[in-house]
Amino acid sequence: MRRITPRGQQEAQPLSFTTRPTLQGYGGAVAAGHYLASEIGARTLADGGNAADATCAMGFALQVLEPTQNGPAGEVPILVYEAQSDRVFAISGQGPAPAAASPAAFQERGIERIPPDGLLAACVPAALDAWCQLLERFGTRRLEDVLTPARDLAGRGFPMYPFLRGILGYLEPRFRKHWPTSAAIYTPVPALGERLRNPQLADFFDALIRAERSAGAGREAGIRAARDHFYQGEPAERIEAFLREPVRDASGRAHAGLLSAQDLASYAGTVEEPVQVDYRGATVFKCPPWSQGPVFLQQLRLLEGFDLAGMGRGSTDALHTWIECAKLAFADRDACYADPRFEKIPLQRLLSREYAEERRALIDPQTASLELRPGVGALPAGWPLVLEATAQAPVEPQALAAARGRSDTTQCVAADASGNLVSATPSGGWIPTSPVVPGLGFPVGTRAQMFNLDPAHPGCLAPGKRPRTTLSPSFAVLADGRRLAFGTPGGDQQDQWTTQFFLELAEFGCPDLQQAIDAPTVHSLHMPSSFYPRNAEPGVVSFEERLGSELRGALAARGHRLREAGPWSHGRVLAVTHRPAGGLLEAAASPRFQVAWAAALP
Repeated sequence: MRRITPRGQQEAQPLSFTTRPTLQGYGGAVAAGHYLASEIGARTLADGGNAADATCAMGFALQVLEPTQNGPAGEVPILVYEAQSDRVFAISGQGPAPAAASPAAFQERGIERIPPDGLLAACVPAALDAWCQLLERFGTRRLEDVLTPARDLAGRGFPMYPFLRGILGYLEPRFRKHWPTSAAIYTPVPALGERLRNPQLADFFDALIRAERSAGAGREAGIRAARDHFYQGEPAERIEAFLREPVRDASGRAHAGLLSAQDLASYAGTVEEPVQVDYRGATVFKCPPWSQGPVFLQQLRLLEGFDLAGMGRGSTDALHTWIECAKLAFADRDACYADPRFEKIPLQRLLSREYAEERRALIDPQTASLELRPGVGALPAGWPLVLEATAQAPVEPQALAAARGRSDTTQCVAADASGNLVSATPSGGWIPTSPVVPGLGFPVGTRAQMFNLDPAHPGCLAPGKRPRTTLSPSFAVLADGRRLAFGTPGGDQQDQWTTQFFLELAEFGCPDLQQAIDAPTVHSLHMPSSFYPRNAEPGVVSFEERLGSELRGALAARGHRLREAGPWSHGRVLAVTHRPAGGLLEAAASPRFQVAWAAALP
């Protein structure tokens, strides 16, 4: 094995201990937020499916296995590398605001910030459309093939595991008191190892399969028929009917939803061009600025002006520099990222080397900034609420999960022997913040909370507009030729943890995927949260306690306000690679929270 040296130079030395091996094979590689989903993805590849097929199968399985993290009525941005065309594609997977949603609609209800729970924050469900687009355009299998394992999990049940049981135990009182449709499925909470079933969700999946079969000849026609059953058929009508009944939310009052069956019927997702930049011989691709993806690229633009490798991996100078660059990049995210169909985003300027040079001059090498400093645009009026570094984590389930590094999101990645790769970040439509729609087995989403109501800001709510999501799958071509698909759950932390993972590989020459994932991480809480109530904690840096005390003291001396987290508490980075020269495939998954898993095929 090898010792890490600057910029990818490698010397023969024993590799540091890793929690798991980096898995290698030539037949395919997958990783997913739950180990059973990884097994389903590997089985799909073994049966002759490609990376898109395997990712779809894992994605549907995760809707069953991780209902606190994602669901059929959520969203899933996807990056696809198609080997035949040597191109990367972005599937938006982020639904827009309903036609009835506007700042005026919320003002009439006396709401200043869109609540994070209940029914008002529902956008058009985009996940099912995105999975169908991935399968139809880039896959080889029928929907029934990739959906059946998830249908079986929902109907037969799967073993309760500690991560899910802990969150369900927290939610159980709310379900019993206020959300009987959720309580009918998720209470009483099964003991560890006991089966958790969702017969309603199994029936929903069966209805999609029947719709596909009824379409007759043609794989693509069948997939579209199943998709249309959801968006134009009985499920859409059930959603509208359920959302007419008011539900109490964080505003302290009960509100009906704004989403209608017509919103679903008129929805069509898109396949778009990703955004990309070069860094140290690598090329990185992200989703456009309806996601926070470009903030990863802005960090790289800033960082390429510093000699991080010369500073030393894990050194005070390198960590301080990265944290300060992240603050500047995220300030621009908050000031001007939005749906490009509605707003003119100065992305060319934001990703230019000239702009990065201007912004780089703001970084003090010895002192942490406590300011929010966007270089383009401005933060919304009266936003954010600023808390002191000693503030306690909120108790609302979604915010609590995010504060623990869990967040209500998951991840899956796949690579096949032909060199196709997919990275998908499923989220939304989760059970902690909205009640289950009866007869369907899943709730609507709450992603509209990421809009603001300031008409002067690009991120202001408008009918048909996509909220700027935190969801951020990643793809890169490394300097050594490897194709890399990766990602993590984690809200605002997604493009902090994945940037650190990427730097381990591209900047510090880490030779091993698992070692790069296992490395202790930090993240900044300086930037305004994307989630209700939009708090910011200037200068605060959360660190995994495995970070050495000497390093922590040095960061504190530069003015960083440190907050200790558990030793393995930051995110769940997953990664797969394909090396065109020789065809070697690799997979690795974070051990954090003991749920995610990777698999490789011989």
